Amino acid sequence: MDITVKTSAKTEMLDITRPITEAVEKEGVRDGACLVYVPHTTAAVTINEAADPEVARDILVALDRMVPGDAPFRHAEGNSPAHVKASLLGASALIAVNNGRLALGTWQGVFFCEFDGPRTRKVQLKFL
Repeated sequence: MDITVKTSAKTEMLDITRPITEAVEKEGVRDGACLVYVPHTTAAVTINEAADPEVARDILVALDRMVPGDAPFRHAEGNSPAHVKASLLGASALIAVNNGRLALGTWQGVFFCEFDGPRTRKVQLKFL
């Protein structure tokens, strides 16, 4: 099952917990796991605090400091920082499903991380 994510900025983190939760319910998954996979080389997925939006902003600021856009990259397309940031966070997350619910911690959410937007992206979900 795929969900579509539309981003509106060059870099942003979008909370996609709700559509994943809805997919778990729609598929009738009771116990198992949900694999969340991003099939893009300049985007990623991560689990982090969803209660305070400043956390996502802080993560983006930290990634910008770690991977500056003016570094001497060789990739001619101009989006090398996006590739590096996506590699640092990763293309997938595996989340346990217990009693029909994502087994996330109290403050946790699942975030789609855009590093080369704005774009329309796909996120693939597989239930195990």
